[in-house]
Amino acid sequence: MLIQYYGHSCFKITTKPGGRATEDITLFFDPFDKELGIRPPQGQADIVFVSHSHRDHSNVGALKGDPVVIETPGEYAVKGINVVGIDSFHDNVEGAEKGRSTIYIIEAEELKICHLGDLGSDLSGKQLEEIDGVDILFVPVGGGKTIDGKKAAELIRKIEPTIVIPMHYKVAGSTAEIEDESKFCSEMGNCPKEKTAKFNIKKKDLEGKTMEIVLMDHEA
Repeated sequence: MLIQYYGHSCFKITTKPGGRATEDITLFFDPFDKELGIRPPQGQADIVFVSHSHRDHSNVGALKGDPVVIETPGEYAVKGINVVGIDSFHDNVEGAEKGRSTIYIIEAEELKICHLGDLGSDLSGKQLEEIDGVDILFVPVGGGKTIDGKKAAELIRKIEPTIVIPMHYKVAGSTAEIEDESKFCSEMGNCPKEKTAKFNIKKKDLEGKTMEIVLMDHEA
């Protein structure tokens, strides 16, 4: 499985589906538009996940092909990938200010992956149960419109994922009014010094790891 980061909350994942299919499939999470100030994602997409309809998370039109678009909570089986979408709040007042956002859990190549979307509140016991056992957690850390670095660190310690990939923080060129990753890194204390451009991961690579942080360079 290959993971690439476009900045903000947008990732591209190239993976092999289950069953007899041999062709790789390409998933995108939360594609943004050019008003964010950094280059929007491009390329062919098989499945696009949209956590909520704000323009910096829902620019599906930037992608080519005829992707299946998943934008609501529920259970899905798409192109050999099992998906669960969980309803959550985009703020800490039960959605009264910024509405709702969907958390996605996908299973592919024996890996359980969770993208927390624009989570703005704590997680309930039921949500934590669903996310339990996750191998790779994409977590917003920039504050402002989502949880901040301190809250993200608290959640990570509850969830105990194997790999943590922070997202939704300030990157060079971005107009988003959010913090960079430094507060999160000081809370966690184990951020790597170097950012990685592409992250290639297999189930067997996870042995012996817990809450290991991967900082990703965004595709310019």
